[in-house]
Amino acid sequence: MTIQVMKQAIRQRIIAGRERLTAAERAGLSHAISERIANLNAYRTANTVLAYMSFGAELSTEKWVEQALSDGKCVLLPKVNRATKELDVYRVTNLQHDLAPGQWNIREPLVERCTKINSLKEVDFILLPGIAFGRDGARLGYGGGFYDKLLARMKDANQGCYPALVAGAFAIQLVEGLPQEATDHKVEWVVTENETIQCVSDVHTGR
Repeated sequence: MTIQVMKQAIRQRIIAGRERLTAAERAGLSHAISERIANLNAYRTANTVLAYMSFGAELSTEKWVEQALSDGKCVLLPKVNRATKELDVYRVTNLQHDLAPGQWNIREPLVERCTKINSLKEVDFILLPGIAFGRDGARLGYGGGFYDKLLARMKDANQGCYPALVAGAFAIQLVEGLPQEATDHKVEWVVTENETIQCVSDVHTGR
């Protein structure tokens, strides 16, 4: 079995598990996870945070992003650049006015309303999406490589260091022995409704 086949099998299993949760269950779990993330020292001391807008049965991030705005953080959100097949990053100040459905119907910044951020050096904290995570910081995304490319650019911009890399996930998304490739980037923290896991990984932060 190839690593790609293994990854796809895990994706299908975890996505099915997420979708079996009711909307009320996801909302309750998302609230608990968001509170844990907001209590991380890395978040409390951050000035600029890069987040994402959730879709489908993912951990709901909207209230967390709203909290970051109300906490006075500089909040950045990604937008898919279809020409480069990479993520561009924009500053947002109002989720009701600054966003519109984009690729895959995920809410993205409106370029006419938001400022594009070309330098990623100021980012202190990143909340990363994903389908499955390991206690060692391993992350399994959706297969497009968008965030791995973004993190590679960020590592180059910061002379080999990352900001705090944090994943919020339901406990059912924790997987042992998650297959990884050389281009995959690990996270520093995995936060579930039950625990905050500081991962033993190869992540090097600039803090």
